[in-house]
Amino acid sequence: MKIRFRGTIPLLFSALLAGSAAIPLSASAEWKHIGYMGDLNNDQELNVADLVIMKRHLLGIEPMTDSNSYHVQNSYIGINGADGFQAGEYFVTADINQDGAVDIFDFVELRKAIVNDSALWVWQWETEYIVPDDPIEENGEFIGASVNDVYKFMPSQGNGKMLIIYADFADCKFSYLPTTDEIEKIAFGEENSDNKLYPWESISAFFKRSSKGALDLTGKAYHYSTGNSVNNYYQVKGQKALMTEACKALDSKINFSEFDGNNDGYIDTLVLIVPGQTSNDTWWPASVQFANDNYVYDGMKIGHMITGNCQINSSVDYRDFVSTLTHETGHCMGLPDYYRYDKNSDADGLHGTAGSELMDDTGGDLSCVSKLHLGWYKTDQVQVYDSSSGTQSFILYNAQTSKGNTIIIPCGDLDSRYHSEYMMIEYTTKQANNSSPPWYVSMGEGIRVYHVDASLYNNGWWTSFRYASGSEFTDNYEGRRFIRLIDDKKSDNIYKTGAVIDGNISGFHWYDSNGRQTIDTGLTIEIGEKNNDSYTVTIKNNAFANN
Repeated sequence: MKIRFRGTIPLLFSALLAGSAAIPLSASAEWKHIGYMGDLNNDQELNVADLVIMKRHLLGIEPMTDSNSYHVQNSYIGINGADGFQAGEYFVTADINQDGAVDIFDFVELRKAIVNDSALWVWQWETEYIVPDDPIEENGEFIGASVNDVYKFMPSQGNGKMLIIYADFADCKFSYLPTTDEIEKIAFGEENSDNKLYPWESISAFFKRSSKGALDLTGKAYHYSTGNSVNNYYQVKGQKALMTEACKALDSKINFSEFDGNNDGYIDTLVLIVPGQTSNDTWWPASVQFANDNYVYDGMKIGHMITGNCQINSSVDYRDFVSTLTHETGHCMGLPDYYRYDKNSDADGLHGTAGSELMDDTGGDLSCVSKLHLGWYKTDQVQVYDSSSGTQSFILYNAQTSKGNTIIIPCGDLDSRYHSEYMMIEYTTKQANNSSPPWYVSMGEGIRVYHVDASLYNNGWWTSFRYASGSEFTDNYEGRRFIRLIDDKKSDNIYKTGAVIDGNISGFHWYDSNGRQTIDTGLTIEIGEKNNDSYTVTIKNNAFANN
């Protein structure tokens, strides 16, 4: 991703001039020195190497990228003791004189700082988020949704609302333009197992099956055509421009207050679909936070927006539209990506016949990890192993049915809101939402085990999963991660009757203080008999067996 000097810096600069929101207080909050203005190679020093980088940028030989900035993830930044302000995803230290541009004047300031040893210190406001210690409240027959503790707008339980704007450009039209009724049927239609695209017959039907009815997703669709060229809309700024342009034009036709299912004052999810031939540089499907409360429609602000060129190709060809929007809606409900960013040779986060997951490869159903945090288990379907009991046997039912359940093995005490480290076990099948995986997914049936660390992180502005993909805390995915698969390999790694999982299995270990999986769990899992649509699973504490 190239650095956007004319996008990011002016935004930061205007925030500084306007005065940012007060820095939130926390018992564990503090300013941390993270480097210096002009530290372009991120070595926490100023030297000739930084001068060379800026010179090559200014001469157009080698433009700087995000790698030449500090990855601060929207936290608060202070420079040499000045009042702090909220930065973006990356903070550009190249703008040394903080005038909103990177130019020869910054080169002069950098040279002075190196010669005179007078670098401007960069500080970051760090807070450690304190997880609420009260158990999540049950939602009727379902457990509570712990994903509500992260920053998001779409509810995962009850009534979720989606507003779809199907937009094209003066010079870029849809090859097939479905009616709004057709879009709504494809997006929100009822379950239909006879549909040739099942289980991708609609977004709503997919989620209703996966959630056991906990989520009821409904919505409406509208057409919009802009008189402008597609080239007028570039990157996220262009996406937001087209979104707000369309909302303003359609304001008289849309009652935006109908799309706030959880009554938080935000549209649950606003979707903008553009023609498939648009550039992937701007219109590759993605879910982003709109992050501008100045746009209000019928009293509603925009929370998450989904944009993308995943068009409906015909009345019978819309699998990509549905599967893509189910994945992106998962983000709007608070789930992170499970695939690994910046791993072009192997981006999959979960491999093998046990590795299919909607939030990883969009291959099929959501896993037990996702369903736990979304609140898609009934109160008697979450079974927790107690190591003090020695040996316990459990029954696992088909995860693709309403009886699907799970087992949690805590590492120490299990957090009452599931924001801690643990293993999870489920019995997955090729039925229902797993019945039609894409060609690139090899899917098995049997038992799979996950290693989870669902700790939270608050950057002073919002809360997210600390070890999610893209986080600075995963040590380039070699350390703790939100989700890992036990015995993660590119082969058959589904467990069946007679299988034994113990310390000899890769990944079946707790994290050590360096974030590596080295600590013996002291447990053995035995996969028992398969009885129709269920498996028996026995977990043993080895300390009891050795006494």
